[in-house]
Amino acid sequence: MQSLQARGLVYRRGDRAVLDGIDLVASRGQRIGLIGENGAGKSTMLRLLAGVDRPDAGSVDRPGDLVYLPQDPVFPPGMTVGGVLADALAPLHAAVDHLERLADALGDSPELAAPYAQALDWAQQHDAWGADRRAELTGQQLGLAAIDAQHPVDALSGGERSRLRLAALITRQPECVLLDEPTNHLDDDAMAKLEDFLVSTPGVVVAASHDRTFLDRVCTHLVDLDPPGLGTDGHGGRRFGGGWSAYEQHRAEARRRWEQAYAEQQDELGRLRRESTGTARQVAHNRAPRDNDKFSTPFKGAGVQRTVARRVRNVERRLDAAERAQVRKPREPLRLHAETVATSTAAGGVAVSVRHLRVPGRVALDALEVMTGEHLLVSGDNGSGKSSLLRVLAGELAPAVGTVHVRARRLAILGQDTTFTDEAVTAGLTYAAHVATLQPTPPTLRSLGLLHPRDIGRPVGALSTGQRRRLGLAMVLAHSPDLLLLDEPTNHLSPTLVTELTEALTTAAGTVVVASHDRWLRRCWPGPEVRLSPYAP
Repeated sequence: MQSLQARGLVYRRGDRAVLDGIDLVASRGQRIGLIGENGAGKSTMLRLLAGVDRPDAGSVDRPGDLVYLPQDPVFPPGMTVGGVLADALAPLHAAVDHLERLADALGDSPELAAPYAQALDWAQQHDAWGADRRAELTGQQLGLAAIDAQHPVDALSGGERSRLRLAALITRQPECVLLDEPTNHLDDDAMAKLEDFLVSTPGVVVAASHDRTFLDRVCTHLVDLDPPGLGTDGHGGRRFGGGWSAYEQHRAEARRRWEQAYAEQQDELGRLRRESTGTARQVAHNRAPRDNDKFSTPFKGAGVQRTVARRVRNVERRLDAAERAQVRKPREPLRLHAETVATSTAAGGVAVSVRHLRVPGRVALDALEVMTGEHLLVSGDNGSGKSSLLRVLAGELAPAVGTVHVRARRLAILGQDTTFTDEAVTAGLTYAAHVATLQPTPPTLRSLGLLHPRDIGRPVGALSTGQRRRLGLAMVLAHSPDLLLLDEPTNHLSPTLVTELTEALTTAAGTVVVASHDRWLRRCWPGPEVRLSPYAP
């Protein structure tokens, strides 16, 4: 099997280098996690590896048997559930047919022995004969069996589309898998199925993910597209052997070494600059000649000047070498300021009360009560109605049965999908227009620490999916709501920001209701949890 190799990849968007000289080598059995801040180029890297986009410089050698799953797949118009699975089965059926034709011709054409052996090996590696049974079993395990094969893909929920993509991937069993945020919209059972498949696959896996549990369970290596200044290894490298938990500690230590190296170099540069400017004044400075030195003063003066000049040149050489070798200044990392999530607190009492709620086909909940200042986590499998419940609380979805009382002066909701009216408008102007009428005066976009200053002036349409998610989160937090509703808030965000957001949510002063499948967040959630069951009338 061919390895996946990328050498010196450069990709520019306008005058900005999204990727600049990136190398990546993945051999058989290696599972690489791509990480980095939102906008660091993870999705771009995957598109280049897959051959969807072409680099401005550099090269990619990829296996021929490759499947790439982007974050937001676009299916052909009219594509059905059965059609997606049929496309996954097609190369496996074709391999069996080809092998049978070679077998029939082998007796008369001995020269076909080598092609036959190669085709047989490929079919065995992919278990081509068991593909139909595998597709059926995987569909059942992922809860797709009840969906009619002629059901349009466009009519599926986000979770159903993600599970359908996963079923097609497991059915296909390619030698090289490229995944962009593969755990988005998957529930626990589906994520376990995905992780089991990836860990057992003998081929190459490269996945960009914010999911810290996924990075720990699946990845043998991490490649950081936004590493500390000295790199992951202290010498500019980007690769780390291990998962997220180990790398989080390693990265913090690498950042500390970078900051220390920069501070020490700045001290040394300052000392050399002072020495360079002061040498001439410190050596034989303003010393008047004595009477018996008058004859020798010109000779001594010339010697002194030569000494001064020699010392100055020596200091300047050392200064020049130090300036050329200096470490670049550590960039202040993007950091969510916790006080922005500390929503204002209304008077005590019940903030949310739900009784006998029914939204046909979506959510059924007999009772829910959330006290003011309480932090509630809503969990449950896909189709259990987590998103629908939040939309009901926000007043966006009307229940058919039941009562809902929400007591909040200001309410804000972050949905799963972040969309903007005009993607040609910059992030800064989009935020400013959104908060123009808010009182009290909201924080500036820059002060929230969610977007890098250079990205605030970029059009929304030019931002990455993660950066758009950051902008949507900023617009929600700007309301300083009494009741904050967040639907899958960690989707698309970098692992570092997810950690900060998790910490901020658990310490927020106001009432917070979070719907999430994020296993790491659920594991460390300190407040109450309500687990929804699939809708039942």
